[in-house]
Amino acid sequence: MATRKNPLKDKFFNNSGTKTNKKTKNTSIYVLLIFIAIQLSPILFIQPTYNYFLNQGMDTDTALAATSGWLIFLTMGIGLLIALFVVFRDKQYFNIWKGKKPHMGWAVLWGLFGFLLLLIGQSLAALIELALGIEPGSENTSTLVTIAEVAPVAIFAVVIFGPIMEELVFRRVIFGTLNQVTNFWIATAFSALVFAVVHWEFAHLLLYFTTGLILAFLYQKTKSLLAPIIAHMLLNGYVMLIQLNIDKINRFIERMEQIEQLQFIFLLL
Repeated sequence: MATRKNPLKDKFFNNSGTKTNKKTKNTSIYVLLIFIAIQLSPILFIQPTYNYFLNQGMDTDTALAATSGWLIFLTMGIGLLIALFVVFRDKQYFNIWKGKKPHMGWAVLWGLFGFLLLLIGQSLAALIELALGIEPGSENTSTLVTIAEVAPVAIFAVVIFGPIMEELVFRRVIFGTLNQVTNFWIATAFSALVFAVVHWEFAHLLLYFTTGLILAFLYQKTKSLLAPIIAHMLLNGYVMLIQLNIDKINRFIERMEQIEQLQFIFLLL
């Protein structure tokens, strides 16, 4: 007796390398659940961790920042390890593209180039937001910098753990799945919108949306999640480096301006 075909199922698994393997569907669900757990689990440990730092002699603000920093580091790090374990058990999970995957070096180069694209894209988005009357500056970034100053371990979560986990969720799970059942444009727009909304900073929705668009393009272009991960890491690292050293940068700029003024005076004399 011939087996009845399911067109929707066939389309969903089209070119995925796992047309008869249910494990891939479950892997995406597991990754999403792990991501949700990462977001919610710190609630369970806020009070005891906060009390611990208070008992170490910290004031309330410092203890709160230290609590946030360590919980971000631990939950994101442990969650990422679990997600990677789940993902790499499914050996076909990343085989969703037609044709031969490019060499890893190609993905690395596109990751570096993607970082430049992100800087350009975010600059253009920021200009549009400014024209719309939206004040520059991210509250999320400001909060994370304050936390990182008290608990530097949070930098690992922001620069390494976060980008890898977010690329697994927003690019592989959401974009990768939708790209198989719809098309590139719908998958890109939806995944970028979800990426923007999840950051809970609606004033800068365009900024995050633009970032999501570029990262999805990198994944599609290289057929490798490595490219958007590298670009995402470099972007977060660049922002943290600038923000953590903003006072030194401003002092350096002031000194350079003073030197230029002295040189101008000497030329007049």
